[in-house]
Amino acid sequence: MSFDSLGLRPEILEAVADQGYTEPTPIQHQVIPEVLNGRDVMGGSQTGTGKTAGFTLPILQRLMEASKPDGKRPVRALILTPTRELAVQVAESVHIYGKYLPLRSTVVYGGVGLHPQIAKLNKGVDIVVATPGRLLDHAEHKNIDLSRVQVLVLDEADRMLDMGFIPDVRRILRLLPRDRQNLLFSATLPPEIRMLAQDFLKNPVTVQVAPHNTAAEQVDQKVYPVDRSRKRTLLVKLLKEGDWRQVLMFVNMKVDAGSMARQLQREGINAGAIHGDRTQAKRTQVLENFKRGKVHVLVATDVASRGLDIDQLPHVVNFELPHVPGDYIHRIGRTGRAGNPGEAISLVSPEEDTLLRNIERLLGLEIPKVIVPEFAPDPNLTRRVIKARSRMAPIPIGNLDAVADEPVRKHWSKR
Repeated sequence: MSFDSLGLRPEILEAVADQGYTEPTPIQHQVIPEVLNGRDVMGGSQTGTGKTAGFTLPILQRLMEASKPDGKRPVRALILTPTRELAVQVAESVHIYGKYLPLRSTVVYGGVGLHPQIAKLNKGVDIVVATPGRLLDHAEHKNIDLSRVQVLVLDEADRMLDMGFIPDVRRILRLLPRDRQNLLFSATLPPEIRMLAQDFLKNPVTVQVAPHNTAAEQVDQKVYPVDRSRKRTLLVKLLKEGDWRQVLMFVNMKVDAGSMARQLQREGINAGAIHGDRTQAKRTQVLENFKRGKVHVLVATDVASRGLDIDQLPHVVNFELPHVPGDYIHRIGRTGRAGNPGEAISLVSPEEDTLLRNIERLLGLEIPKVIVPEFAPDPNLTRRVIKARSRMAPIPIGNLDAVADEPVRKHWSKR
């Protein structure tokens, strides 16, 4: 099937052709006709499958077909995303695919001033892409009227859940008209997301392109066993010997992201960091430098990295395994996108063996191990370390803090 056969307007098809696309991806093939028919959709799809265009194209079509409201141009489509980076990228897609249409769109998110966003909203826009907290700020100050929204999109719903935004989402739902079309997309569909879907989706069609809790097929996964104290040395060896020029690397705490980037710089590796404590301007600058090849290694936390859209990213490195197995899938989903091959490498210390087993259990497979002899952990020392750690008292987590655009209620402090 080609895009021409989906019934999209010539202006939309021209914008798609400008991007070099001729055939829809599997999720686009399934979702676009359902959205055009006015159906509610619950979509489960891995990142990099073309999901954003899957809902953007038919929304643009439906807004053009609908009768134009009288008076000031009202918000008719609302797209909610969990992070500002993802909001910016979705808004860019709306602009790209709608460039030949007389529709207006804008994006609102935290970490920047309210007034420029208010100015754009006051001019009237058809489509708003937003993070939940900032959208509620605008709604409470009467800067935006959501009473005429015709289409709602909840993007990356599982990450909304992880970051504690579902209560905010429910508050936003109460501001919307009941008679509307609803689209929910999620890389995974855990029970909590299915319960949310039951609350606001009306007789939805379910589109599950990738099996639940599976990693991208194009990703070559490997585990390098290594003592925790020698991880950085092994990392530098791999980076230099492989001459890797574009690597997204994950750590678990934001305090470690900046530190790791500085350590790599001292080793002669161009590195930058992106985490919740950095201003939006600095995050945007580092990300642009990474995309342009000025930064070779981008060190990130899970919160900051969600929604990063980097074309043909070849390497993802887990310097530390995530504590939540599902986050592993999100991490390695940054590579192997849109049919391109990718490599995901995890540096795993003996202390992380339980985390690795949980990830493998979730995936239903054993990730291949690569032994570098001079870095292989000492089996005798490993047994002593694990035995000693098993006798340690649990470490109190302490108070939760804000680590992203808005308060995050389900993450450790310093994450």
